[in-house]
Amino acid sequence: MIPSQMLKGMLEGCILEIINKQETYAYEISEKLSKFGFGEISEGTVYPIILRLQKNEQISATLRDSNSGPKRKYYNLTPSGMKALSQFKNQWQELNFAVNNLLKGENESEKEV
Repeated sequence: MIPSQMLKGMLEGCILEIINKQETYAYEISEKLSKFGFGEISEGTVYPIILRLQKNEQISATLRDSNSGPKRKYYNLTPSGMKALSQFKNQWQELNFAVNNLLKGENESEKEV
């Protein structure tokens, strides 16, 4: 399980990517995060991020009928959201590279001792 502090800064970008792949709603986002190995991410964690993304005009919502109850809000990326997702991917690549280099370096120095 990934500690919540590590997830905190990454969830926004991950949610943008999920929405980018397919128009979706909050509960489904939580389910997809779980299926991708993020553990149990509650809707209570997802909703504030979605509200922030809407406030920042990175996603837009459309109300649609649901087969099981009230209407659902389905989310789509806006052009600003596409830009934010691109920035997230670039930043993730840089962070991933740096952490992997650090861990690789630690492993190599352990072999030399």
